[in-house]
Amino acid sequence: MRLPRLRLSDIHRPLLPRTRAGQRRAVQAVMLLCVLALLPATWMFTAADYRLRTTADVPRTSVAVVFGAGLFGNGEPSIFLASRLDAAAKLYREGRVKVLLVTGDNSTDHYDEPHAMRQYLTHRGVPDARIVSDYAGFDTWDSCVRAKEIFGVDRAILVSQGFHIRRAVALCQEAGIESYGVRAADHQDAVWYYSATRELFAAHKAALDAALEPDPQFLGPKEPGVERALADRR
Repeated sequence: MRLPRLRLSDIHRPLLPRTRAGQRRAVQAVMLLCVLALLPATWMFTAADYRLRTTADVPRTSVAVVFGAGLFGNGEPSIFLASRLDAAAKLYREGRVKVLLVTGDNSTDHYDEPHAMRQYLTHRGVPDARIVSDYAGFDTWDSCVRAKEIFGVDRAILVSQGFHIRRAVALCQEAGIESYGVRAADHQDAVWYYSATRELFAAHKAALDAALEPDPQFLGPKEPGVERALADRR
């Protein structure tokens, strides 16, 4: 039996609808997918953009929340985390805030972001009594919910880099904290470009967290650390 000859045009024929109406529906479907993909990022910008300030014009409040951003192998804060801590220390020195709540990952004995953050701040003149540590801030949503539910924070200045601060403000607002964001200094290296790109995907998780309001990985009993730090007169 003689097999039919396979033409090159058959191999490379595009998998597109042949009718004009079908092609129009395909284009509309692609456009709809693009819109849906961008909705979470649009929500973040809409919810947070007008709440971004500088250290000089952010409203005075009692508490600043500083989000963890990784440690070097020697346990010292990463470049991004150091910038956040420098901005937080400036807020404290200029009287914009009274207490710094440092929130980060302490999932193992050998990785302790809040401890490194506290040490960095005290070495730059922030009194130890004015620093409160949250050791279970494993992601932004967890940090926001724990700040509200565990530490009793109702209003705060949030400190992070520009690529993250909108997500932090949007999520803390959803968690019930009246929030203003301060951008720490950026360092546009390979890590910065990776983090900025990652935010497009992180926006989808943030939108789900805001919609579903899951419990943090660890919640636990209320802690009086912020209240005690505010009451300390030293």
